[in-house]
Amino acid sequence: MDNSIKVFRLISVLEAISFLVLLLIAMPLKYIWDMPEMVRIVGMAHGVLFVLYVIGAYWMYEKLNWSFKVLMIVVLCSILPLGPFYADNKYLPKN
Repeated sequence: MDNSIKVFRLISVLEAISFLVLLLIAMPLKYIWDMPEMVRIVGMAHGVLFVLYVIGAYWMYEKLNWSFKVLMIVVLCSILPLGPFYADNKYLPKN
């Protein structure tokens, strides 16, 4: 498998995990227990990973000759908590 696909797959998984940590751990800590520190840390990491994910999606669009529709689906998957896992499974080549 091409290294660029491996890199995008890694970014995709990290972006999805950071989003889940932000939603399920950091946000409750901030709003229920008044502990905002984790939101700052995880939020920054998630923001960087989100930008890398969108850039990587465009990179895959060109590399894998995706249609514009597939690119938009993959980018929209980034705003769903488990979306990057779906995009990885559906649109990236196996192995």
